[in-house]
Amino acid sequence: MFSKEKVKSVKILVIGDVMLDRYWFGSVDRISPEAPVPVVHIKKSDDCLGGAANVARNIKSLGAQVSLVGIIGQDDAGRKIQQLAVDEGIHAHFVVDEKLPTTLKLRILGGQQQLLRIDFEDKPHADTLKQIQNNLERLLDEHDVLVLSDYAKGVLNDVPALIAYAKSKHKLILVDPKGTDYDRYIGASLVTPNRSEMRQAVGAWADEATLTEKADRLLKHLKLEALLVTKSEQGMTLYTENNRFHVDANAHEVFDVSGAGDTVLATLAVSKAMGMSWEDAIYWANIAGGIVVGKLGTSTITAEELNQFVKESEILAQQI
Repeated sequence: MFSKEKVKSVKILVIGDVMLDRYWFGSVDRISPEAPVPVVHIKKSDDCLGGAANVARNIKSLGAQVSLVGIIGQDDAGRKIQQLAVDEGIHAHFVVDEKLPTTLKLRILGGQQQLLRIDFEDKPHADTLKQIQNNLERLLDEHDVLVLSDYAKGVLNDVPALIAYAKSKHKLILVDPKGTDYDRYIGASLVTPNRSEMRQAVGAWADEATLTEKADRLLKHLKLEALLVTKSEQGMTLYTENNRFHVDANAHEVFDVSGAGDTVLATLAVSKAMGMSWEDAIYWANIAGGIVVGKLGTSTITAEELNQFVKESEILAQQI
């Protein structure tokens, strides 16, 4: 089982692109006379921590201690993120850039269908980025694992320096990557591209054998302990120096994939900080990802939910 007592002592440091996920929920019963688009009657709204903040939120939900470093603007969305972090019990160390709008993703839903997403964002300034490195050096010694959550919004522009410092402190470094330049992540412990991100990094593959060859080359080139490729409905595959470990997806129903990668990354970080092997950590991360896609929005997972899923699966297996 996923030990609720052991996880309490775990301390994770998350650095990355913090954002606010805003949802407007409504109903659609007609098409606009002005253009062939639905008219959404908004009935309620909800704000959630997104991006790197959602990774931190998931870590806290699992029962671990978490600190979060990121950049926000001096605006309503930034203040909302600060308040939500307090409400979630996250130790936030935000750098405030007065010239930067806080990254905001506004999703408009009609019924249970997402109709539109509107993004508000800009790149942080160089002087602000220097404070990210300062916060890392100030906080890292107090934590077991470093998580770098890259959403290509600019906070991790200097990620090689962050990785180099964490390696000098002999810390485990987990990276959720973005873009095509994976050389930025050389020296990390684990990189977790999804299928699309892996294709951007190494090119297309025709079969599993070719993917394994490409994964092995990337693993060696980046000097990783492990490479995890998540494949949505096809599960996820872990590549290490001498092994390939695959787990099938276990989602009963896919309702919303928003933030599923954050949940997987958070569960991996907590599992490894608890002393699990890569294979055991992937087992729990796969379960967590399968549960969270059955929820609406950027949802979280708890240790109780993980253990309950395993118990129900064991009972079902005995009945077959």
